[in-house]
Amino acid sequence: MLNGKTALVTGSTSGIGLGVARALAGQGADIVLNGFGDAGEIEKLRKGIADQFKVKAIYVPADVSKPAEIEALVKRATSELGRVDILVNNAGIQHVASIHEFPPEKWDAIIAINLSSAFHAIRVALPQMLERNWGRIINIASTHGLVASVQKVAYVAAKHGLVGLTKVVALETAKTGVTCNAICPGWVLTPLVQQQIEARAKAQNIPIEKAKIDLLSEKQPSLEFVTPEQLGAFAVFLCSDAAAQMRGQALPMDGGWTAQ
Repeated sequence: MLNGKTALVTGSTSGIGLGVARALAGQGADIVLNGFGDAGEIEKLRKGIADQFKVKAIYVPADVSKPAEIEALVKRATSELGRVDILVNNAGIQHVASIHEFPPEKWDAIIAINLSSAFHAIRVALPQMLERNWGRIINIASTHGLVASVQKVAYVAAKHGLVGLTKVVALETAKTGVTCNAICPGWVLTPLVQQQIEARAKAQNIPIEKAKIDLLSEKQPSLEFVTPEQLGAFAVFLCSDAAAQMRGQALPMDGGWTAQ
């Protein structure tokens, strides 16, 4: 379905971003990986995607907290692969603390990576999509773009902002072949969430499996994690012709979290 298209996925060296990148590659899209990690492992991932799906795949280690590096990321993707048709803004970080104890530098970092990076990437990538009259912008928000939780002030603010950004971009491109939507996952067993589970298990002196169930039972009625593969399939659908009139939506995949 996506032969001849190029997808740029930020934060795609693990977790949700990697699941989305693999799903898009599975439909024939060339892939731009981005994120941090061990250079050897990232090269294995890049080569694995290229070999398995018979697509071109490159890795660009841009720091998406820096606007100039985001601009360079889009330009390099365009120069090496010819175009950026699909932009998935997925990169994100987390910090947990009560607002009166929340370090200002953590606020600034979370807003920069979870929200501002999407603005800068869209700003640079959108003109070429409009020129070709086809594009898909998918912002990976969160249930925390729709509802709040304690001790996550920066994350919730950033993800709510990302949903608002999604709506504006969708309205501004409404008469074009470019769409913009947000996917709002609930708990996904990513490295970020695994850290929270391990911290909970250690703090409460309980087994990891119990910490997982406790975490899920607080929010996610299905008591099952959403998987990166499921989110990848969702992203593929948003790139299809069937989703051409889905515009500006914040779409939960959350095991019933926001149904409560």
